[in-house]
Amino acid sequence: MKAAVLALADGTVFTGRALGYEGESAGEVVFNTAMTGYQEVLTDPSYKGQIITMTCPHIGNYGVTPEDVESRRIWAEGFVVMEASRLISNWRSRERIHDYLQQAKIVAIEGLDTRALTRHLREQGSQQGVITHVDLDPARAVQKAKRAPGIVGRDLAAEVTCKDTYAWSEGSGEWAPVAQSSNGRAPHARRWRVVAFDFGVKENILRRLVDVGCQVTVVPASTTAAQVKALNPDGIFLSNGPGDPEGVPYAMEAVRQLIGYRPIFGICLGHQILGLACGLKTYKLKFGHHGANHPVLDLRTRKVEITSQNHNFAVQVPVPFTGVPAQPPVVETPFGRVAITHVSLNDHSIEGMVCLDRPVFSVQYHPEASPGPHDSAYLFQEFVQLMEKSHA
Repeated sequence: MKAAVLALADGTVFTGRALGYEGESAGEVVFNTAMTGYQEVLTDPSYKGQIITMTCPHIGNYGVTPEDVESRRIWAEGFVVMEASRLISNWRSRERIHDYLQQAKIVAIEGLDTRALTRHLREQGSQQGVITHVDLDPARAVQKAKRAPGIVGRDLAAEVTCKDTYAWSEGSGEWAPVAQSSNGRAPHARRWRVVAFDFGVKENILRRLVDVGCQVTVVPASTTAAQVKALNPDGIFLSNGPGDPEGVPYAMEAVRQLIGYRPIFGICLGHQILGLACGLKTYKLKFGHHGANHPVLDLRTRKVEITSQNHNFAVQVPVPFTGVPAQPPVVETPFGRVAITHVSLNDHSIEGMVCLDRPVFSVQYHPEASPGPHDSAYLFQEFVQLMEKSHA
């Protein structure tokens, strides 16, 4: 089997076996701690610009299923696994992970010590790297990694967003949760008109919005506040997406003009953009949060949620706190008071916030959980309740 090399910008080199498409690829190397869901991870647009390392040692045993994709293509720049299974055992699967990567022209590597790589990234931080099947000289590979563009300041949302506005009507089908409105009755089908900004939206988010009774119109990341208002929505959704929120200042400006116009719900990059729009700051995490097993505490209820996460940046408040606050901290912004509602139990970073004087809230993690647990699915219903309240 053909040899391959993974080189990091700090000079660290790992050797392994070629997987996927033969070639060379560069990106920021991160690790994901989910045990399943590799297909959803690969097709999550939030991974644009990154090489994904799966910490689970055995990847590919249930193959690839077309119905499980999260977007129109694979967005990751590369893929790193300890062992890629050539045998698949799920009746729904159509092909092996190796063939899937080949057809998508994704350069990957297997056979290296992913535990050692993960520990290195935890200690030294995420950094640029290169996977190569064609030039195995370690020194040259390291130099290529050093020259590879980073994600700080880059507008990656523009590279993954839709080109045109479109309507989305597909729900979760047989997997749909039983949704209820605030009065306990089933919601009217597609009653609430929601405009969803596509910064790199996952399809399961759109399905969950439909499940709770939303009629969804997806718009490009560059859509202005005036264009949103022309659609006369009942609510506005800010999606997940890749990279640095400060790289999309046009989105921040649009959101700033929309705060207070209609209820707003943001997830992941949408949460960060909302934070910037409110006057808060963001910062880059040392190695990011990527996985389906991250504990988050809701400071309002003291309930712990196990969450699915994928982000490299976080919102920062003017008065930082350490540990777990006894009450939701409140900060003053140009748009009124903002309460911090959720924190990570791993590093105490901000995972959720709500505007106390505007119908606006957001979370850093992924309540649509694909892959991942369903602990946070209630947030979609909270969005509906916010729209119901604004129309009361």
